[in-house]
Amino acid sequence: MEWVRVRLDEPPVVVNLGVGVHGVRSRRDVFMLPDLWQLHLYGYSAELTVGGTTHSIREGHVSLIPPGVQVHYLYRGRSEHLYAHLRLPGSGTGLGTGSGTGTGTERTVPVMQDAGAETPLLAGLLRQAIAVAPAEPAMATAQVWTVLWHVARLAEAAGPHVAVAAAIAHIESNLANPLAVPDIARAAGISHNHLTRLFRAETGSTVVAYIRRRRVERARHLLRESTLPIPAVAAAVGIADVQAFNKACRRELGAPPRAIRAGAGV
Repeated sequence: MEWVRVRLDEPPVVVNLGVGVHGVRSRRDVFMLPDLWQLHLYGYSAELTVGGTTHSIREGHVSLIPPGVQVHYLYRGRSEHLYAHLRLPGSGTGLGTGSGTGTGTERTVPVMQDAGAETPLLAGLLRQAIAVAPAEPAMATAQVWTVLWHVARLAEAAGPHVAVAAAIAHIESNLANPLAVPDIARAAGISHNHLTRLFRAETGSTVVAYIRRRRVERARHLLRESTLPIPAVAAAVGIADVQAFNKACRRELGAPPRAIRAGAGV
């Protein structure tokens, strides 16, 4: 087995989580969890066989194994990992059979992945979840849910559009500041022209159009849901000139800021 299908539109039910220690008394483990998913973040090298497919485990690898599937571990010595045993919404075996009963969008996730640069983040979230689970199970669930989203997106981020994700993250963090495409490209670690091509291919939009859209979306939210003065809203979304802000709202939202605040526009 090389991949599973999961739905993450609702939080998981976390049944158990902790630090697993194996390979002390035996170099082999063979077992299954009939009703629960297994999420593991590894701190060692070993081998894992799932459904006839053998995966190499390295430090920083993460696995997601569906219920009812027998696993075979071959350790090289004392082996420690962080784990969560859980139920996922609307998912049966997660083998891609389409048998889930929910309406959420399924995501295809590799059974085994290298978390790479995300390893410290995932480890921190899981360790926090383990620490708070006895007293704050809802908080632990939220942290495990966040880990699952990151795991689901690891494969997506492995392709060329990791630069697009970096560009979008830079834009979202700096909407209130001047944003020039060359500066965004530098933040994403690629050239201006490469970002322009990748961004359009991945999003169907230009970088400039994306910035414009996100600014007016944030402006609409602030106009409708806050009492911030209109000049302050304009500055908060990176449009310091109020006249330019008025024009942007008319062009993108179909109404001037005062009318949007009163409920007009899209």
